[in-house]
Amino acid sequence: MKNHADKSLSIISLIVFLSLISCSSELYYIRRGISNYDAGRYDEAIADFTRVLETNPKLGNVYYNRGTVYWTKDEYDKAISDFNKALEINPGDPDVYISRGVVYINKGLPDQAIPDFNKALELDAKSVDAYFNRGVAYAKKGQPDRAIPDFNKALEMNPRHGGALNSRGSSYYHKGQYDQAISDFNKALEINPKDADAYSNRGTAYREKGQSDQAIVDFNKALEINPNFGTAYYQRGRVYYLKGEYNKSWSDIKKAQDLGYKVPAEFLDDLRKASGREK
Repeated sequence: MKNHADKSLSIISLIVFLSLISCSSELYYIRRGISNYDAGRYDEAIADFTRVLETNPKLGNVYYNRGTVYWTKDEYDKAISDFNKALEINPGDPDVYISRGVVYINKGLPDQAIPDFNKALELDAKSVDAYFNRGVAYAKKGQPDRAIPDFNKALEMNPRHGGALNSRGSSYYHKGQYDQAISDFNKALEINPKDADAYSNRGTAYREKGQSDQAIVDFNKALEINPNFGTAYYQRGRVYYLKGEYNKSWSDIKKAQDLGYKVPAEFLDDLRKASGREK
């Protein structure tokens, strides 16, 4: 399951700028920072936003922009620090609460994320992102019964939200409701036929239903879309293990490990015993 939020940068409206900027060069560097971000030049973007903040530390949106760049670079503590500063200046901005909450999830801190999504919903009761990401946080806490209503709410407002369909499907999967999970993954794939996560998730659900061949078809499709998908290699390797095709299982497990996937030691022990091989 992936955590989603719109990592977009913003330029404050001209009227607000007229009251806050101290010189015309600030707008130039903000715009250049956004262009650098869009082009993937993250360090240059950070330098541009930092230059603006050194001369005018009252621009909350610039802290938000710089925090978003740090988030993109997986520098989560720096991102949170900038989002905190943005909220000191603009405490009524729901987007900043959502972004900070997603960063907390990425840090493995869903308990800290949920209050941010709650606050975002106080400020904007129709925020699809807040409902979706709060659902993700509940799912991370192993609370599918609390996650599913939030995904439902997000899907009421945006029925074509592939992330919510995938995440709700995963929650149904963890409740053992495999048919409902597969239904959600099917809908996600109708929206985006190249969604490797949805294929992998559906394959896992088929495996649990004992439909090994259909599971392998889905894992094959996921890997066709994303050849570096370690989770799909691992999950396909588990299906080959169940089918007694141990050489194929070992091949997939090795590929998963080469891609950085941490294969559970218990499964490796089971595969060694069943195959009579060490690797």
